[in-house]
Amino acid sequence: MRKISTDTLWDLAAAEVQNRNSNTSEDHGGGDGAVSQRTVFIVGSKTGGKTSILLRCLDRDEATKPTLALEYTFGRRARGHNTPKDIAHLWELGGGNSLSDLVQIPITPLSIRSLSLILVLDLSQPSRLWRTMETLLQAAHTQLGKACSQTQADAGAKHKASSFQPAARVLPKDYPDRELLSPFPVPLLIIGSKYDLFLELESDKRKVISKTLRFIGHYYAASLIFTSTKSELQMSKTKSFFNHLAFGLERGKSVSFDSSKLLVIPSGSDSFIQIGSPPTSDVDIGSLHAKSPLDLWKKVYESVFPPESISENKELKDPAKDPQYSEPQVDSMRAQKDQELQQYRRNAAKSWKELELDT
Repeated sequence: MRKISTDTLWDLAAAEVQNRNSNTSEDHGGGDGAVSQRTVFIVGSKTGGKTSILLRCLDRDEATKPTLALEYTFGRRARGHNTPKDIAHLWELGGGNSLSDLVQIPITPLSIRSLSLILVLDLSQPSRLWRTMETLLQAAHTQLGKACSQTQADAGAKHKASSFQPAARVLPKDYPDRELLSPFPVPLLIIGSKYDLFLELESDKRKVISKTLRFIGHYYAASLIFTSTKSELQMSKTKSFFNHLAFGLERGKSVSFDSSKLLVIPSGSDSFIQIGSPPTSDVDIGSLHAKSPLDLWKKVYESVFPPESISENKELKDPAKDPQYSEPQVDSMRAQKDQELQQYRRNAAKSWKELELDT
Protein backbone atom coordinates (compact mmCIF):
# COMPACT_ATOMS: atom_id res chain seq x y z
CA MET A 1 0.00 0.00 0.00
CA ARG A 2 1.38 3.40 -0.99
CA LYS A 3 2.38 5.62 1.92
CA ILE A 4 0.83 9.11 1.89
CA SER A 5 3.21 11.94 2.81
CA THR A 6 1.97 14.43 5.39
CA ASP A 7 4.77 16.92 4.72
CA THR A 8 3.68 20.39 3.70
CA LEU A 9 4.98 22.12 0.59
CA TRP A 10 7.31 24.21 2.79
CA ASP A 11 8.68 21.05 4.44
CA LEU A 12 9.45 19.52 1.05
CA ALA A 13 11.07 22.73 -0.19
CA ALA A 14 13.22 23.01 2.95
CA ALA A 15 14.31 19.40 2.57
CA GLU A 16 15.27 20.00 -1.06
CA VAL A 17 17.33 23.08 -0.15
CA GLN A 18 19.03 21.17 2.66
CA ASN A 19 19.86 18.34 0.26
CA ARG A 20 21.34 20.71 -2.29
CA ASN A 21 23.30 22.49 0.43
CA SER A 22 24.81 19.22 1.66
CA ASN A 23 25.96 18.40 -1.85
CA THR A 24 27.95 21.61 -2.25
CA SER A 25 31.57 21.89 -1.19
CA GLU A 26 32.22 22.67 2.49
CA ASP A 27 33.60 26.15 1.92
CA HIS A 28 31.35 26.90 -1.03
CA GLY A 29 34.45 27.73 -2.97
CA GLY A 30 33.51 25.24 -5.64
CA GLY A 31 36.22 22.64 -5.90
CA ASP A 32 37.35 21.23 -9.21
CA GLY A 33 34.28 21.00 -11.43
CA ALA A 34 31.89 21.93 -8.59
CA VAL A 35 29.61 24.93 -8.81
CA SER A 36 30.29 27.60 -6.18
CA GLN A 37 27.28 29.31 -4.62
CA ARG A 38 27.74 32.44 -2.54
CA THR A 39 25.30 34.93 -1.07
CA VAL A 40 25.88 38.68 -1.02
CA PHE A 41 23.52 40.90 0.98
CA ILE A 42 23.55 44.61 0.07
CA VAL A 43 22.24 47.17 2.56
CA GLY A 44 22.79 50.87 3.08
CA SER A 45 21.57 54.43 2.75
CA LYS A 46 18.18 55.08 1.25
CA THR A 47 18.66 56.40 -2.33
CA GLY A 48 22.37 55.79 -1.82
CA GLY A 49 22.90 54.14 -5.20
CA LYS A 50 22.83 50.46 -4.16
CA THR A 51 20.90 49.30 -7.23
CA SER A 52 23.05 51.32 -9.63
CA ILE A 53 26.24 49.90 -8.14
CA LEU A 54 24.89 46.34 -8.28
CA LEU A 55 23.81 46.62 -11.91
CA ARG A 56 27.18 48.04 -12.91
CA CYS A 57 29.00 45.25 -11.11
CA LEU A 58 26.86 42.71 -13.00
CA ASP A 59 27.41 44.50 -16.34
CA ARG A 60 23.67 44.93 -16.76
CA ASP A 61 22.50 47.85 -18.85
CA GLU A 62 19.14 48.34 -17.16
CA ALA A 63 17.24 51.38 -15.97
CA THR A 64 17.33 51.61 -12.19
CA LYS A 65 14.17 51.85 -10.13
CA PRO A 66 13.59 52.29 -6.39
CA THR A 67 14.02 49.06 -4.44
CA LEU A 68 10.74 48.01 -2.89
CA ALA A 69 11.44 46.42 0.50
CA LEU A 70 13.72 43.47 -0.34
CA GLU A 71 14.70 42.30 -3.81
CA TYR A 72 16.55 39.27 -5.09
CA THR A 73 18.58 38.65 -8.22
CA PHE A 74 21.52 36.45 -9.10
CA GLY A 75 24.72 36.56 -11.07
CA ARG A 76 26.60 33.79 -12.88
CA ARG A 77 30.23 33.61 -13.91
CA ALA A 78 32.31 30.87 -15.50
CA ARG A 79 35.81 30.28 -14.13
CA GLY A 80 37.10 29.06 -17.45
CA HIS A 81 36.25 27.59 -20.83
CA ASN A 82 33.66 24.81 -20.73
CA THR A 83 33.34 24.99 -16.94
CA PRO A 84 30.14 25.27 -14.88
CA LYS A 85 29.15 28.81 -13.98
CA ASP A 86 29.44 29.85 -10.35
CA ILE A 87 26.33 31.45 -8.86
CA ALA A 88 26.00 34.50 -6.63
CA HIS A 89 22.70 34.97 -4.83
CA LEU A 90 22.22 38.72 -4.46
CA TRP A 91 19.82 40.37 -2.02
CA GLU A 92 19.24 44.12 -1.79
CA LEU A 93 17.46 45.80 1.11
CA GLY A 94 15.60 49.01 0.29
CA GLY A 95 14.33 51.74 2.57
CA GLY A 96 17.55 52.49 4.44
CA ASN A 97 17.05 51.81 8.16
CA SER A 98 13.28 51.55 8.08
CA LEU A 99 13.09 47.96 6.83
CA SER A 100 16.00 46.52 8.79
CA ASP A 101 13.72 43.82 10.22
CA LEU A 102 13.85 42.12 6.80
CA VAL A 103 17.47 41.04 7.31
CA GLN A 104 16.06 37.77 8.66
CA ILE A 105 15.11 36.70 5.12
CA PRO A 106 18.58 36.64 3.47
CA ILE A 107 20.48 35.81 6.69
CA THR A 108 19.52 32.22 7.49
CA PRO A 109 21.24 29.12 8.87
CA LEU A 110 21.66 27.91 5.29
CA SER A 111 23.09 31.15 3.86
CA ILE A 112 25.60 32.12 6.56
CA ARG A 113 28.15 29.57 5.39
CA SER A 114 28.75 31.58 2.23
CA LEU A 115 27.42 35.01 3.18
CA SER A 116 29.07 38.41 2.69
CA LEU A 117 27.66 41.84 3.51
CA ILE A 118 28.02 45.04 1.51
CA LEU A 119 27.18 48.29 3.30
CA VAL A 120 26.64 51.27 0.96
CA LEU A 121 26.87 54.66 2.66
CA ASP A 122 25.90 57.90 0.90
CA LEU A 123 28.90 60.22 1.30
CA SER A 124 26.81 63.23 0.28
CA GLN A 125 24.58 62.81 3.37
CA PRO A 126 27.10 62.79 6.25
CA SER A 127 24.49 63.65 8.92
CA ARG A 128 22.71 60.34 8.23
CA LEU A 129 25.81 58.24 7.74
CA TRP A 130 26.60 57.06 11.28
CA ARG A 131 23.01 56.17 12.20
CA THR A 132 22.59 54.23 8.95
CA MET A 133 25.82 52.33 9.51
CA GLU A 134 25.09 51.62 13.17
CA THR A 135 21.47 50.50 12.68
CA LEU A 136 22.07 48.20 9.72
CA LEU A 137 25.24 46.56 11.04
CA GLN A 138 23.55 45.94 14.40
CA ALA A 139 20.51 44.41 12.71
CA ALA A 140 22.68 42.15 10.55
CA HIS A 141 24.91 41.19 13.49
CA THR A 142 21.93 40.25 15.65
CA GLN A 143 20.39 38.11 12.92
CA LEU A 144 23.73 36.41 12.25
CA GLY A 145 23.85 35.45 15.91
CA LYS A 146 20.35 33.98 15.73
CA ALA A 147 21.14 32.07 12.53
CA CYS A 148 24.36 30.71 14.03
CA SER A 149 22.56 29.60 17.19
CA GLN A 150 19.93 27.83 15.09
CA THR A 151 22.67 26.10 13.07
CA GLN A 152 24.36 24.88 16.23
CA ALA A 153 21.05 23.78 17.73
CA ASP A 154 20.15 21.81 14.61
CA ALA A 155 23.60 20.26 14.51
CA GLY A 156 23.33 19.27 18.17
CA ALA A 157 19.95 17.68 17.58
CA LYS A 158 21.49 15.57 14.82
CA HIS A 159 24.62 14.79 16.89
CA LYS A 160 26.83 16.62 14.41
CA ALA A 161 29.36 19.36 14.99
CA SER A 162 28.62 22.65 13.31
CA SER A 163 31.44 23.58 10.95
CA PHE A 164 30.59 27.27 10.86
CA GLN A 165 30.61 29.74 13.73
CA PRO A 166 30.32 33.33 12.45
CA ALA A 167 30.55 34.79 15.94
CA ALA A 168 34.07 33.37 16.20
CA ARG A 169 35.53 34.73 12.97
CA VAL A 170 39.28 34.40 13.40
CA LEU A 171 41.73 36.79 11.78
CA PRO A 172 45.24 35.80 10.68
CA LYS A 173 47.88 36.17 13.39
CA ASP A 174 49.66 38.89 11.41
CA TYR A 175 46.48 40.98 10.93
CA PRO A 176 47.22 44.58 12.06
CA ASP A 177 45.85 45.42 15.54
CA ARG A 178 44.30 41.95 15.71
CA GLU A 179 43.68 42.01 19.45
CA LEU A 180 42.02 45.43 19.35
CA LEU A 181 39.44 44.73 16.66
CA SER A 182 35.85 43.51 16.67
CA PRO A 183 35.69 41.57 13.38
CA PHE A 184 32.27 41.48 11.77
CA PRO A 185 31.01 37.88 11.77
CA VAL A 186 31.07 37.60 7.95
CA PRO A 187 33.19 39.36 5.29
CA LEU A 188 32.15 43.01 5.11
CA LEU A 189 32.68 45.58 2.35
CA ILE A 190 31.88 49.24 3.04
CA ILE A 191 31.24 51.34 -0.09
CA GLY A 192 31.15 55.12 0.17
CA SER A 193 28.87 56.10 -2.71
CA LYS A 194 28.35 59.36 -4.61
CA TYR A 195 32.02 60.27 -4.40
CA ASP A 196 31.48 62.99 -7.02
CA LEU A 197 29.11 64.84 -4.64
CA PHE A 198 31.40 64.11 -1.70
CA LEU A 199 34.11 66.17 -3.40
CA GLU A 200 31.86 69.23 -3.18
CA LEU A 201 32.12 69.23 0.63
CA GLU A 202 34.74 71.30 2.45
CA SER A 203 38.13 69.62 2.70
CA ASP A 204 38.05 69.53 6.53
CA LYS A 205 34.68 67.76 6.49
CA ARG A 206 35.87 65.29 3.87
CA LYS A 207 38.81 64.46 6.10
CA VAL A 208 36.54 63.75 9.07
CA ILE A 209 34.35 61.42 7.00
CA SER A 210 37.34 59.63 5.44
CA LYS A 211 39.19 59.05 8.72
CA THR A 212 36.00 57.96 10.48
CA LEU A 213 35.16 55.39 7.81
CA ARG A 214 38.75 54.16 7.83
CA PHE A 215 38.44 53.57 11.57
CA ILE A 216 35.09 51.78 11.20
CA GLY A 217 36.39 49.65 8.35
CA HIS A 218 39.50 48.62 10.25
CA TYR A 219 37.63 48.10 13.54
CA TYR A 220 35.27 45.60 11.87
CA ALA A 221 38.05 44.05 9.74
CA ALA A 222 36.23 45.21 6.62
CA SER A 223 37.30 46.48 3.22
CA LEU A 224 36.56 50.11 2.33
CA ILE A 225 36.23 51.81 -1.03
CA PHE A 226 34.80 55.13 -2.22
CA THR A 227 33.14 55.23 -5.63
CA SER A 228 30.86 57.02 -8.06
CA THR A 229 28.77 55.35 -10.74
CA LYS A 230 29.71 58.27 -13.01
CA SER A 231 33.35 57.11 -13.15
CA GLU A 232 34.33 54.00 -15.11
CA LEU A 233 37.71 53.80 -13.34
CA GLN A 234 36.16 54.00 -9.86
CA MET A 235 33.51 51.43 -10.74
CA SER A 236 36.13 49.03 -12.09
CA LYS A 237 37.85 49.10 -8.69
CA THR A 238 34.48 48.58 -6.94
CA LYS A 239 33.65 45.70 -9.26
CA SER A 240 36.91 44.01 -8.30
CA PHE A 241 35.86 44.03 -4.62
CA PHE A 242 32.35 42.85 -5.52
CA ASN A 243 33.63 39.94 -7.64
CA HIS A 244 35.88 38.89 -4.78
CA LEU A 245 32.86 38.46 -2.52
CA ALA A 246 30.41 37.15 -5.11
CA PHE A 247 32.65 34.78 -7.07
CA GLY A 248 35.85 34.41 -5.08
CA LEU A 249 38.01 36.21 -7.64
CA GLU A 250 41.25 37.95 -6.73
CA ARG A 251 40.96 41.59 -5.70
CA GLY A 252 42.88 44.22 -7.57
CA LYS A 253 46.26 45.42 -6.28
CA SER A 254 45.15 49.04 -5.96
CA VAL A 255 45.43 50.58 -2.47
CA SER A 256 44.95 54.23 -1.46
CA PHE A 257 44.92 55.72 2.06
CA ASP A 258 45.10 59.40 1.05
CA SER A 259 41.97 61.17 2.36
CA SER A 260 42.35 63.81 -0.35
CA LYS A 261 41.90 61.08 -2.96
CA LEU A 262 39.70 58.06 -3.58
CA LEU A 263 40.00 55.61 -0.68
CA VAL A 264 40.69 51.99 -1.69
CA ILE A 265 41.56 49.90 1.37
CA PRO A 266 41.34 46.09 1.33
CA SER A 267 40.80 44.45 4.70
CA GLY A 268 44.05 43.94 6.58
CA SER A 269 45.80 46.85 4.84
CA ASP A 270 45.12 49.61 7.35
CA SER A 271 46.12 50.10 10.99
CA PHE A 272 45.22 52.39 13.87
CA ILE A 273 48.68 53.99 13.70
CA GLN A 274 48.13 54.91 10.05
CA ILE A 275 44.61 56.19 10.74
CA GLY A 276 45.65 58.33 13.71
CA SER A 277 43.46 59.90 16.37
CA PRO A 278 39.97 61.33 15.74
CA PRO A 279 40.15 64.67 13.91
CA THR A 280 39.21 67.08 16.71
CA SER A 281 39.90 70.77 16.38
CA ASP A 282 37.12 72.28 18.48
CA VAL A 283 36.41 69.37 20.82
CA ASP A 284 38.26 68.27 23.97
CA ILE A 285 38.41 64.48 23.74
CA GLY A 286 38.62 64.17 27.53
CA SER A 287 35.27 65.90 27.93
CA LEU A 288 33.41 63.42 25.71
CA HIS A 289 33.34 60.61 28.31
CA ALA A 290 33.43 57.89 25.67
CA LYS A 291 32.85 54.28 26.74
CA SER A 292 35.03 52.76 24.02
CA PRO A 293 37.17 53.78 21.01
CA LEU A 294 34.16 53.27 18.74
CA ASP A 295 32.03 55.50 20.98
CA LEU A 296 34.76 58.14 20.98
CA TRP A 297 34.83 58.26 17.17
CA LYS A 298 31.04 58.45 17.13
CA LYS A 299 30.98 61.42 19.50
CA VAL A 300 33.67 63.26 17.55
CA TYR A 301 31.93 62.54 14.23
CA GLU A 302 28.55 63.71 15.50
CA SER A 303 30.10 66.88 16.90
CA VAL A 304 30.97 67.78 13.31
CA PHE A 305 27.89 66.25 11.67
CA PRO A 306 25.00 66.38 14.20
CA PRO A 307 22.56 63.57 13.39
CA GLU A 308 19.17 64.58 12.10
CA SER A 309 16.40 64.34 14.66
CA ILE A 310 14.08 61.37 14.46
CA SER A 311 11.29 63.61 13.13
CA GLU A 312 13.52 65.00 10.39
CA ASN A 313 14.87 61.57 9.49
CA LYS A 314 11.57 59.75 9.82
CA GLU A 315 11.46 56.84 7.41
CA LEU A 316 8.16 55.36 6.38
CA LYS A 317 7.46 51.80 7.46
CA ASP A 318 4.67 51.53 4.87
CA PRO A 319 6.07 51.72 1.30
CA ALA A 320 2.53 52.51 0.08
CA LYS A 321 2.91 55.95 1.68
CA ASP A 322 6.38 56.62 0.28
CA PRO A 323 6.34 59.36 -2.41
CA GLN A 324 8.94 57.55 -4.54
CA TYR A 325 6.46 54.71 -5.15
CA SER A 326 3.52 56.99 -6.01
CA GLU A 327 0.97 55.90 -8.65
CA PRO A 328 -1.76 58.54 -9.10
CA GLN A 329 -4.64 56.21 -10.04
CA VAL A 330 -3.86 53.63 -7.38
CA ASP A 331 -3.23 56.30 -4.73
CA SER A 332 -6.50 58.06 -5.58
CA MET A 333 -8.48 54.83 -5.17
CA ARG A 334 -6.58 54.03 -1.96
CA ALA A 335 -7.43 57.48 -0.55
CA GLN A 336 -11.10 56.94 -1.42
CA LYS A 337 -11.14 53.55 0.32
CA ASP A 338 -9.39 55.01 3.35
CA GLN A 339 -12.11 57.67 3.62
CA GLU A 340 -14.81 55.01 3.34
CA LEU A 341 -13.10 53.00 6.07
CA GLN A 342 -12.94 56.02 8.39
CA GLN A 343 -16.63 56.74 7.75
CA TYR A 344 -17.50 53.12 8.50
CA ARG A 345 -15.57 53.27 11.76
CA ARG A 346 -17.35 56.48 12.81
CA ASN A 347 -20.77 54.98 12.01
CA ALA A 348 -19.91 51.78 13.88
CA ALA A 349 -18.74 53.74 16.93
CA LYS A 350 -21.94 55.81 16.83
CA SER A 351 -24.07 52.67 16.65
CA TRP A 352 -22.36 51.19 19.70
CA LYS A 353 -22.89 54.37 21.68
CA GLU A 354 -26.60 54.43 20.81
CA LEU A 355 -26.87 50.77 21.80
CA GLU A 356 -25.29 51.49 25.20
CA LEU A 357 -27.71 54.37 25.79
CA ASP A 358 -30.70 52.19 24.98
CA THR A 359 -29.61 49.58 27.51
